[in-house]
Amino acid sequence: MSKSRRLAAILAADVVGFSRMTGADEDRTLARLRALRSDLIDPTVAVHNGRVFKRTGDGALIEFRSVVDAVRCAVEVQNAMVERNAGVPAERRIEFRIGVHLGDVVEETDGDLMGDGVNIAARLEGVAQPGAICLSEDAFRQVRSRLDLTVSDLGTITLKNIAEPIRAYSLQVGAPAPTKAAAEAKPNKPATTQRSRLALLGAGIVALFVIAGGVWHFLGVNRPGVAVSNEPTRIEPPHLSIVVLPFVNLSNDPAQDYFADGVTENLTTDISRIRGSFVIARASAFSFKGRTADPREIGKALGVRYALEGSVQRDQNRIRVNAQLIDLTTGGQLWAERFEKPLADLFAMQDEVVAALASQLGAELITDEARRAERETNPDSMDLYFQGMAWLNKGLTAEYKKRARGFFERALALDPQNPEAFLGVAYLDVQDIAGYGVDDRVAALSAVEAKLSKALSLSPSNAWAHYLMCRVLVNSKRAVQGIAECERALTLNPNLAAAQAMIGFAELANGHAEKTESHELEAMRISPRDAEANAWLGYLAESKQFLGFDEDAVTWNRRSLEINVNRPVTYFYLASALAQIGRLDEALSAARAGLSLDPKFTLRRYRAGAQSDNPIFLKQRERVIEGMEKAGIPEG
Repeated sequence: MSKSRRLAAILAADVVGFSRMTGADEDRTLARLRALRSDLIDPTVAVHNGRVFKRTGDGALIEFRSVVDAVRCAVEVQNAMVERNAGVPAERRIEFRIGVHLGDVVEETDGDLMGDGVNIAARLEGVAQPGAICLSEDAFRQVRSRLDLTVSDLGTITLKNIAEPIRAYSLQVGAPAPTKAAAEAKPNKPATTQRSRLALLGAGIVALFVIAGGVWHFLGVNRPGVAVSNEPTRIEPPHLSIVVLPFVNLSNDPAQDYFADGVTENLTTDISRIRGSFVIARASAFSFKGRTADPREIGKALGVRYALEGSVQRDQNRIRVNAQLIDLTTGGQLWAERFEKPLADLFAMQDEVVAALASQLGAELITDEARRAERETNPDSMDLYFQGMAWLNKGLTAEYKKRARGFFERALALDPQNPEAFLGVAYLDVQDIAGYGVDDRVAALSAVEAKLSKALSLSPSNAWAHYLMCRVLVNSKRAVQGIAECERALTLNPNLAAAQAMIGFAELANGHAEKTESHELEAMRISPRDAEANAWLGYLAESKQFLGFDEDAVTWNRRSLEINVNRPVTYFYLASALAQIGRLDEALSAARAGLSLDPKFTLRRYRAGAQSDNPIFLKQRERVIEGMEKAGIPEG
């Protein structure tokens, strides 16, 4: 039987006390449940792009494209049930328990899903309180900054027949999230007893906005006896929230609509992989196809900060794609890009354009979020994270890295559970190690590995964490394991160019320097303006020198320095290659430039930082060391 494995958001739901209710009045209970399925549950699932892959009598297992869709669907259903149960005697109320998890699933040929992703969702549903939504840590991280709901941390819990305990959270459907000031004054502490959890679950008034027919509605639900307000309320759009509007076909041939639609759909998918992004689903975005609307009205209607719009034009043997990023709060253009390619393999070219657009767009979004954060008088943890990322995107100089670390650490001080800020600090730690900037390399690598192992146990679907673990493993002389981590990262996010580049460096450490070039060039194709692009060209230059092609190594090192003149190790490799071809004056000059940036660099540190015990790698590396010695780099 053919099977495929993938990552999916799974929602599990069932009726509380179903056996008791059918025992008391089976016909009426079944009739009410059938009615709920036909006029509430199934239509709501469809609106949020879900697929019911299994019904279990009184319950269902549903697959969604994203956790955001799953949670929105769950909240809409739970809110609707509060309204439907108003005035109904307690013993006759139909109430749902819902669990949501993001994890690996295996799809059978008949469309059924199996695996831990399904099992954990079902077990979470079993521990949810009536009318509540229980989320795993992996699911919660996807929505924590995107939905205006109060959350109770249930701590680490043990689920039946699930080997490892997991951390779980309960969405308080019925209580809006506290304002920033209120949250700072009265932090939301983890619940410590069953009674306190029940009290929290029953408190407050819900405020959740959903998309329905292209218009935001405010769904108000109160405790019994309190009036429900149907007035729309303006809610600040989430960070990195964006809609990809349908690209316009400017070709004379209407048959080219499919290509424009394909670009739109693929961009929607790829942008959703940007860390921390919130992307409006395709169905809602396509409701604007062929319509002219004020950008600010689109922002209000969809509750997002940004829109990506563009056009596609096919002309004889070429195709042009134009794209622009719009700030929906002001209507102003933030960024624009144009791609013009020869028309060969149409779909391969589409993939190339989409990958490049998504990569460049990620940096632009972070830059704009950082500008917004600078204007905040009371920035939250994510505001500080975006400012840190903005410094990193400027380049990996010592000063920029220092500033970025400061913002990440401030973000963690405000929210120790902020995964993005945590990974930002880990990234900087890895950079210091990879640049031969630490004395006790083993201890530093061990400390970062322990942190990343914990992060991945809580969020196994975080592509960036897998990439960082790859770097740790490669620098710990475990390149084969490192490649597996980067391949996992690319499965989760095919546009993570850094992971592609690190596979090339790992191949170098494995004694296969001839395999490095293709990975580095692919990374450059995916993200040509990446903050790390200079390092990727540096890996390529290193592979050339390992293979004895010193002239090529000089060329690639100089290209690396054209991107970033502040990467010290590039100067040391350049100095080595120049010395090996007899250009000693230039080699001495390059070595001095590197030492001015990193005066602590020594041959002793470089030798101690060997990424592999592979004999081919070590023999090739000696050529680099010989060149560095000729260039006057100190022994240390």
